[in-house]
Amino acid sequence: MDDFTVKKLCCFCSFLSLMLLTVIPNAFVFGGGDDASSYVSTRATYYGSPDCFGTSTGACGYGEYGRTVNNGEVTGASKLYRNGTGCGACYQVKCKYAAHCSQEGTTVVVTDYGEGHNTDFILSVRAYSKLALPNQAVALFAAGVIDVEYKRVPCKFQGNLMVKVHEHSKYPHYLAIVVLNQAGLYDITAVEVYEESSKQWKAMRKSYGAVWDMASPPKGTLAFRFQVSGSAGVQWVQPSGVLPSEWKAGVAYDTSFQLT
Repeated sequence: MDDFTVKKLCCFCSFLSLMLLTVIPNAFVFGGGDDASSYVSTRATYYGSPDCFGTSTGACGYGEYGRTVNNGEVTGASKLYRNGTGCGACYQVKCKYAAHCSQEGTTVVVTDYGEGHNTDFILSVRAYSKLALPNQAVALFAAGVIDVEYKRVPCKFQGNLMVKVHEHSKYPHYLAIVVLNQAGLYDITAVEVYEESSKQWKAMRKSYGAVWDMASPPKGTLAFRFQVSGSAGVQWVQPSGVLPSEWKAGVAYDTSFQLT
């Protein structure tokens, strides 16, 4: 679906959000297609925004990145949010109405938390529209809440893992970071920063969403290591030096490293 069509749907969706939502009749449901057993059935809805992208105020703490990553094809999640551990995870989502839905569906990135109408996903307009066959998106938007199926898939990003110094950081007394462009099927479950003076790794606190913080961070160039959980189990990975000694709030630093 081209951007012009998506923009027209934004206006349509803003109107629909004021209406009572209904559900497309079950007569349209079809099977899950290829490898259907690997999918989980649930429901999904959408949220509106002026430009159909995501929101910069999502619960994951991504800011503007959470609005535009993956071309704005993002989602809020309920149980899949997992107290923020699910932030950055990617899912292939397909709706289950043969007359209206494509077999491919869309791949979305979790950037926010949200619940509504017994749904696991609250999709951006751009993501929701990608569920539909050509010229059928209006029918899905009119339904408002639809049956879908999903499975987790590897995230694929151009470029390396980035460590962004959160805007609320105050050099040099308080440091908060958020990890961007997290590829693969991994969850980051712990973050530590190396303190040169004591020759020890210091744990950062899970603040909220994908944000980790620390009061009185070590001085000098900062090295981090990340505890990641995936199909190979739990392990620590360590990029080379990440933050310069005079790091700045709001700046994203390239780790020259990527999870695969």
